[in-house]
Amino acid sequence: MSEAGGGRGCGSPVPQRAPWSLVAATAALCLVSATSVWTAGAAPMSREEKQKLGNQVLEMFDHAYGNYMEHAYPADELMPLTCRGRVRGQEPSRGDVDDALGKFSLTLIDSLDTLVVLNKTKEFEDAVRKVLRDVNLDNDVVVSVFETNIRVLGGLLGGHSLAIMLKEKGEYMQWYNDELLQMAKQLGYKLLPAFNTTSGLPYPRINLKFGIRKPEARTGTETDTCTACAGTLILEFAALSRFTGATIFEEYARKALDFLWEKRQRSSNLVGVTINIHTGDWVRKDSGVGAGIDSYYEYLLKAYVLLGDDSFLERFNTHYDAIMRYISQPPLLLDVHIHKPMLNARTWMDALLAFFPGLQVLKGDIRPAIETHEMLYQVIKKHNFLPEAFTTDFRVHWAQHPLRPEFAESTYFLYKATGDPYYLEVGKTLIENLNKYARVPCGFAAMKDVRTGSHEDRMDSFFLAEMFKYLYLLFADKEDIIFDIEDYIFTTEAHLLPLWLSTTNQSISKKNITSEYTELDDSNFDWTCPNTQILFPNDPLYAQSIREPLKNVVDKSCPRGIIRVREESFRSGAKPPLRARDFMATNPEHLEILKKMGVSLIHLKDGRVQLVQHAIQAASSIDAEDGLRFMQEMIELSSQQQKEQQLPPRAVQIVSHPFFGRVVLTAGPAQFGLDLSKHKETRGFVASSKPYNGCSELTNPEAVMGKIALIQRGQCMFAEKARNIQNAGAIGGIVIDDNEGSSSDTAPLFQMAGDGKDTDDIKIPMLFLFSKEGSIILDAIREYEEVEVLLSDKAKDRDPEMENEEQPSENDSQNQSAEQMTSISQEVDLVDQESPEESSLKSHPESLSPADTDNAASVSPSEQNSNPTENHETTSLDGECTDLDNQLQEQSETEEDSNPNVSWGEKVQPIDSILADWNEDIEAFEMMEKDEL
Repeated sequence: MSEAGGGRGCGSPVPQRAPWSLVAATAALCLVSATSVWTAGAAPMSREEKQKLGNQVLEMFDHAYGNYMEHAYPADELMPLTCRGRVRGQEPSRGDVDDALGKFSLTLIDSLDTLVVLNKTKEFEDAVRKVLRDVNLDNDVVVSVFETNIRVLGGLLGGHSLAIMLKEKGEYMQWYNDELLQMAKQLGYKLLPAFNTTSGLPYPRINLKFGIRKPEARTGTETDTCTACAGTLILEFAALSRFTGATIFEEYARKALDFLWEKRQRSSNLVGVTINIHTGDWVRKDSGVGAGIDSYYEYLLKAYVLLGDDSFLERFNTHYDAIMRYISQPPLLLDVHIHKPMLNARTWMDALLAFFPGLQVLKGDIRPAIETHEMLYQVIKKHNFLPEAFTTDFRVHWAQHPLRPEFAESTYFLYKATGDPYYLEVGKTLIENLNKYARVPCGFAAMKDVRTGSHEDRMDSFFLAEMFKYLYLLFADKEDIIFDIEDYIFTTEAHLLPLWLSTTNQSISKKNITSEYTELDDSNFDWTCPNTQILFPNDPLYAQSIREPLKNVVDKSCPRGIIRVREESFRSGAKPPLRARDFMATNPEHLEILKKMGVSLIHLKDGRVQLVQHAIQAASSIDAEDGLRFMQEMIELSSQQQKEQQLPPRAVQIVSHPFFGRVVLTAGPAQFGLDLSKHKETRGFVASSKPYNGCSELTNPEAVMGKIALIQRGQCMFAEKARNIQNAGAIGGIVIDDNEGSSSDTAPLFQMAGDGKDTDDIKIPMLFLFSKEGSIILDAIREYEEVEVLLSDKAKDRDPEMENEEQPSENDSQNQSAEQMTSISQEVDLVDQESPEESSLKSHPESLSPADTDNAASVSPSEQNSNPTENHETTSLDGECTDLDNQLQEQSETEEDSNPNVSWGEKVQPIDSILADWNEDIEAFEMMEKDEL
């Protein structure tokens, strides 16, 4: 997102456009001047508290950046759980996610201008010297053109922008002579071969050393790219041209944007997610503002701000009109089909759309920005973080959270636009959640599952490039920043480009190819620049009044009670409204009634039926009300039909020394025994049962008495195992898979079924661990003998007092430190309940490539949202609406079959290999300690 606004000045729209050379400078002042007249309804935050939070952000950045430099540099990224660098080719492949890694110290380059924003000028100078000394851009590595552009090229240009600024100030960087710019130019020429297509759209990947199509390149055969991948180049490429005078970069980026514009769907003015780079045919014809498209829209508006070309603004406004007409269903933003924009394309939203409220602030359309931001905040308050994807009724669809900064970005820009201290409190919540749930000894770890709180050994470079930058700016006053932030525009990776580039090296002819389309009208431009008369009305509670109806939108989407029928009398002669329990999808009369109520019925390919209500399409307001009630009844009916069969995953947390709660294992629940979501967690030491399969009376009852019994899967029913260990006095049970190498990382979790009989006699909790997770506990027992675990519905906070009490003495520190490292490195976290293909949503738009399918059970009418406060209503008939959301795949397997009925997707690392890795970590840590001593 950008600091600058884009358009016609800060007052009411005017009939004549300002000279383009003045646009960027004028726009940059719009938000600032507007905030000076705003008084918010919430209690203001004191200067002292803002400073305290700003200092907290600085300390968090130091923790993340310092650990990267200590444990990972010159690797591209830090692996915060194992305290080592992620080097491509030396770690197991993560698929497309690894395309951002080019063996060019990615995190350091991505963090350059963050150091200056955070007033760490000395560290910045040191970092620039390291980049110039150590970074090699001529590596035989295939990288993403998109990611390399926004992170590396953008990082070098942002670093150059602030280096010359500091040099002009006269204290730092006096030795600097455009070295970063020369590296950026070198990288730019390395990326240019990707544009060698007839369309001008770039190949998605390129080899840094060998380019495209050469046998050694291992690339050039791709046919498709995402819209954002091809449309998010203009800022960096144009800046490179303006800085160096080499016009070729801006020309190539403009050609790609021109082609995308020409290929938009003309009747809807929308673009699809994926396009063929040779033919221009849309491969995926769904359209939204999230993954795959997001930064294409962002760069159209920002290209107008930075370059002053009216055609970019006209294109953006045309697209924006279509977005607000079809995709925006406040507070939701739902994907649609480009050829049938009234038809929703999927029933969930992805986390990347969280940037859109910030873009709407830049556009000046403040009301929907506040609404969508508030909806997202409610989801965050429910789950601590924004899940990678969540359904329209706010259940978790994909449970990961790789510490994305888009919500913080929108929070910052909404605070700039409104001055409402409410958004400072939102930022404070983000800081608290990061420290409480994501902070680990070697940095900050991505959340693998927001429901159980387990981690992934991942800290992406964008976390340092964006998150800390936006959080610090949120709490900083103008005097806290050593330069004027209003003189710069933010790229999609939050790199800073100076607005004075708008008047530098203007050798690119600005041909307006947009105005020929007669569908454009002047109303599209009314919101070009934030308008104080609309953004900041006399009512000081303006923003609060917009948020208030959405305060409980997430909770209200999960109705608990029976929906009451209207008490008022029916209209004279009218039939009683259609009830959900009476509805038949094959009854023509019922379908006609649905249409009258504004409810559409869509038959999905998998046999389910989707119901969507647009109240505006109802025959009357009364019919719209009937439709709302009908949709709510459908949700309630669906909940009743599910009979609580879907259970969320559980957590097994090792709490004894030296783990102290750091190790969180994802466990499958049981359909019998103590329900951990309704009762207090169970805590105790673990002991193996004899016989280990637990299929007969235990021969070692004294060993499991008062403890949590470990049992191997196989040879009998789960319920029989539970009864045998319960009779021996166990307080809980953990069943460990006998299929060696199985893991929640690659296998869908399932719940243990009963034996078809009454299981009310089983009173203890029972959980299931795959082999990989189970081996963690078994190895811990062999190493430490006494191992205490916590069985719960969600991982609990670590107890710092316990850690301090049990810290080893100084004499033992060297021996114990290796054990500590071991415990950290073995944090095996939670399950991806999606397929491996679906879990590939990565750092930026090109990552969301899986087909738009829903993983809910197949029943009848399905999908979507119940939001009583809005005029858009959808309902799902295939899953109960629960607090912990995501529907798990049911598997009613019994212990009589030792082979799980699942598809493992890919080969799992053998246990021997896991132990070998563990030992290598210990040896490496010991060597590191010797070096330090």
